[in-house]
Amino acid sequence: MTHLTHAIRHAPAFHDLDPLGIVWHGHYPKFLELVRCALLQQYHYDYPEMKESGWAWPIVDMRLKYVRPLRYAQNLELRATIVEYEHRLKIDYVISDVDTGEVCTRAHTIQVAVDMATGAMSLSTPPVLAERLGFVGDPP
Repeated sequence: MTHLTHAIRHAPAFHDLDPLGIVWHGHYPKFLELVRCALLQQYHYDYPEMKESGWAWPIVDMRLKYVRPLRYAQNLELRATIVEYEHRLKIDYVISDVDTGEVCTRAHTIQVAVDMATGAMSLSTPPVLAERLGFVGDPP
């Protein structure tokens, strides 16, 4: 499933910093959101398409491992990879320094499908996601 990966470039802004001059830990989820949206946009299943399909995808678990601090204007690559989609949507993330190649952060999020009409969580992924990802029938 290596085609389920997308990366973007990002440089932290001044407003992302804490009093010590490094990126405040609370901004990391925002960086994950930037690359997650870019990843899902390439499959035409970003928030507007999710809403149109009748499914919400709330994050129910998020894990972050801070390996190295991020700094103002640092040239970063934010990479997201879909690693599970059959029963939930699990996305792995790597934030790395473009200039040195050093990994700065590893993370993952888990999202579940919730029927917007009933509020019920689905125990399996709705077919629309597999179709958008290019899988029809059995997963690879």
